[in-house]
Amino acid sequence: MTVLLLLPLLLPCALPALARRALDRLTPAVALWAVAGCAVLLAGCSVLALGVSVLTGLLKLPLFAALGELVLPLRTASAVFVVPAAAASAGALAVCGWALVRSARHQTRAFRAARAEARGATAAGDVCVVDSPRADAYALPGRPHRVVVTTAMLRTLDGPEREALFAHERAHLQGGHHYFLAAAELAAHCHPALRAVRGTIRLAAERAADEAAAASVGDRRTTARAVARAALAAQAARSARPGVAPGAAGGPVPQRVQALLAAPRAPRAGRAIATLLVACTALSCIASATAAADVHHRVEVAQGDENP
Repeated sequence: MTVLLLLPLLLPCALPALARRALDRLTPAVALWAVAGCAVLLAGCSVLALGVSVLTGLLKLPLFAALGELVLPLRTASAVFVVPAAAASAGALAVCGWALVRSARHQTRAFRAARAEARGATAAGDVCVVDSPRADAYALPGRPHRVVVTTAMLRTLDGPEREALFAHERAHLQGGHHYFLAAAELAAHCHPALRAVRGTIRLAAERAADEAAAASVGDRRTTARAVARAALAAQAARSARPGVAPGAAGGPVPQRVQALLAAPRAPRAGRAIATLLVACTALSCIASATAAADVHHRVEVAQGDENP
């Protein structure tokens, strides 16, 4: 059972490297779905493994064994190992939970501020123009969805570049990319190794929106120029948008511009990297589920409900 609990805690360490290769070898939209889905599942499996470890340690203590109506000792490794492991797991869960709550509160405050700013802005269809010297543009989810752009950003771009910018932000909203960014934040607070995947998921979302914008305006070079000029203008001031609200100036801009200027290429060895992602995630899910089922069986045996 110890090995089964360790696997879900170790396998997320392989995802950062796999995620980078997935973005290189799969189309941005497919890579976004694959990496975000794997990150969420691996995060959930690691939390389940920690929870099983905590439960096992608690049931080794007389008080919790009595509360669990155990009539026989719970068959596990020695309490010398199980109880400290449970204490460490409980500490890890507490730290992750506190970090997640703090992040959620921060994102909620930023989202409310952005919605309030959009309500007071000049609206033209789904575009809200904020009078501000800070150059910024981003896709604001909610009801209704909004493309928020500042007057400083509009002054930076010419007509075709503005069209590409708006197409980029609309692609974020149509693709629901804010859900992927929220999933990346959630996964990052559940396992330290998944923090590195957060940037890859954001880059995949920006690359997917770049490709959609280029297809919409029919000019990859204009889209690349709009992305580059928007990023240069946004460097002068720190964006106030929520972390789950994607914007055209986000992510590694040189890498995005290079991908736009290059001719679209067919994915290379996409099946191999997809297989690795699925195998890694499936192994983690099987290990955590098997460990949980094993502990459940041991508890029922200790309660006298089943035979060993």
